[in-house]
Formats: sequence, C-alpha cells, structure tokens
Amino acid sequence: MQDFTSEIFYRTARSGGKGGQNVNKVETMAEAWWHINNSQAFTAEEKELISHKLENRINKDGYLQVRCSESRSQLENKQIATKKMLELVEKSLIRPKKRKPTKISKAIKEARMQSKKKASEKKQMRRKDW
Repeated sequence: MQDFTSEIFYRTARSGGKGGQNVNKVETMAEAWWHINNSQAFTAEEKELISHKLENRINKDGYLQVRCSESRSQLENKQIATKKMLELVEKSLIRPKKRKPTKISKAIKEARMQSKKKASEKKQMRRKDW
C-alpha cells in the first residue's frame, strides 16, 4: 500500500472525558481528514474501491474522516487517528476472492437416491391396499 500520510490534514477540538481542568482548556481530540479523489497515491480504480467500501465514513465533500479522543495528548490522538485511517484504507483495498461453486460427486448423488428409495419402500410397506 502506498504512503498517503502527507495528504492527511488534522483538526483539533476539545474532547470530553477524564482530564480535569485540562479537558476544558486544551484541544486534545484530533480529527484526521483525507480527500480521496485528490489523492496522488492511488489509481482511479483503487480510489473507487476505497470510496465504495468506506462510503459510510466519507462525507459529501469526499473526505474520509477519522476522530480520536482516546488519549489526553493531542499528538498521541493524531497518531492513533492516522493509524486507524491507514488500517481502514488498507482493509478497503482487499478484494474478496471469487467463490468457486463446488460440484457434487456421483457417489454422493447415488447415496442420496438410495436413501430416498429406501424411505419410499418403507412407506410403501405401511400402505394398506384397498
């Protein structure tokens, strides 16, 4: 996978949670933003694949957005957000393998037919002939 970290930009905001007065003063929450269509790191086909698989996380302007407020440190939150974004993009580029339909063997088909015949004969024996 190509390195597109230079194309990511960050926004910060105040985050809730533990931290005491620090929470009210310092902007520790980090948002990582990446515009998929303007990226130079991926081909058009890869961009389309990313856009399709991550469509719920992409806003109407075409930005993939990841938020992080796990840590009390802004720098750590930026690193975590970047890591999450890289993982998301990496997972979205994986193409699922095409399913190959399995063929039922003759032996299995024959065994099934024999069991059906046996069941049929059993029911025939139970019948009363009028």
